Amino acid sequence: MRTICLYFQIHQPFRLRRYRFFDIGNEHYYYDDYSNESILRRVSDQSYLRANKVMLNTIKEHKGKFKIAFSISGPVLDQFELYAPEVLESFRKLAATGYVEFLCETDSHSLVSLVNRDEFEKQVNNHRSKINTYFDQNPLVFRNTELIYSDQIGADIAAMGFDGMITEGAKQTLGWKSPNYLYCNALNPRLKILLRNFKLSDDLSFRFANRHWNQYPLTTEKFATWLNAIEKKEENVNIFIDYETFGGRQPVDCGIFDFMRHLPGTIFKMTDFTFSTPSEIIHSQQPIAAVSIPSPISWADEERDLTAWLGNDLQSEAFSKLYGLRDYVNNCQDPKIHIDWKYLQSSDHFYYMSTKFFSERPTYSNVNPFESPYDAFINYMNVLSDFSIRAKKASEQNNNGTPNVDELLRLLDEKDNLLAQYQDQLTKIRISGASPKKSKSGPKKTVPTPKNEKKKVIHLV
Repeated sequence: MRTICLYFQIHQPFRLRRYRFFDIGNEHYYYDDYSNESILRRVSDQSYLRANKVMLNTIKEHKGKFKIAFSISGPVLDQFELYAPEVLESFRKLAATGYVEFLCETDSHSLVSLVNRDEFEKQVNNHRSKINTYFDQNPLVFRNTELIYSDQIGADIAAMGFDGMITEGAKQTLGWKSPNYLYCNALNPRLKILLRNFKLSDDLSFRFANRHWNQYPLTTEKFATWLNAIEKKEENVNIFIDYETFGGRQPVDCGIFDFMRHLPGTIFKMTDFTFSTPSEIIHSQQPIAAVSIPSPISWADEERDLTAWLGNDLQSEAFSKLYGLRDYVNNCQDPKIHIDWKYLQSSDHFYYMSTKFFSERPTYSNVNPFESPYDAFINYMNVLSDFSIRAKKASEQNNNGTPNVDELLRLLDEKDNLLAQYQDQLTKIRISGASPKKSKSGPKKTVPTPKNEKKKVIHLV
């Protein structure tokens, strides 16, 4: 029997405030409280709460025949607790139905799977524990940040005890093969792989309200017709989309909520498809083959690669400097340092530095709070410089009990010189009139305050 796997991704980063060069060493609070809270409240009201109500009512209406899955990042779970606990409660109600599966990911929504196996496993275990605490589920399926996957990452996930993983059904890796089958990892066949049907997924995510699209308007009957056109032997259709599609990317008045409300009934009436969770598919179907993906892929852009986050020297420099601090962080006991370490790893910070989309400002500005990739880089490196001083100082105190003043001064001088070099390079780029290389295609609250500590209020400059 053919089935549909409907999965939604939910993530919001802790956005950084404007952190000046002269803040380094003087101010250790990095977050834009106003933006974090206001954006989360807006998205919760327009998207999450509305969509959860539709999903809950639809599950009840179809009495267990309609099933869905979610992957909710660690940072947005923390923000729900801080700013919108009613959203967290609405997800708990969905979990209580027994027809909603919650997937595991990295607790930081980070790119750590590319750089450090031990840190990767630590973040995965932290998120797995969080899902168990919030929703009383032990995740069996893993969803990596931005659907990043390779043979080695899959083998690592199998070693952590997961039964399956989801990723992008990218043409450059599948070739003539269809994403509408269950596959397995090339290095460890025990790990089953679900591949996203990007055509049907993107029809909902990006094209639904586009009046210039040749399939506009998209109705549930038309969508069911497309499903019926799929080869009968193809067993499952994996529709993986961002949850902000509902009320965010696709506005409320375009009909996206009504579409979702009526879609299951139309599918049951017009097709032979059912709905299944990722775990149900993994445990009920046999993989038809191993899928070989030696180099990491993602679900971003036409290239389906990593260049949205690690495609230029700015991103590579920031990424290298960040993970160069891991040993210092692990060697200190300060909980605030560990919290900052978690939030500074979010993939969003590196996405803001991308030069791929800078020439396409209307789209770029919708997701990026900075004026340019260079501003994002300087702001992040300023924060990272202060964080580096704190982490190294705390690590040394943990070893010796007292800080080494000479070493701290040396670190300050080193960061000053490095930032001056960056500024000089950026100035030369602007003077020369060099423009970032355009991609072939377009895109893609506070930190919890420890008990007994007064919450800081940030005034934007």
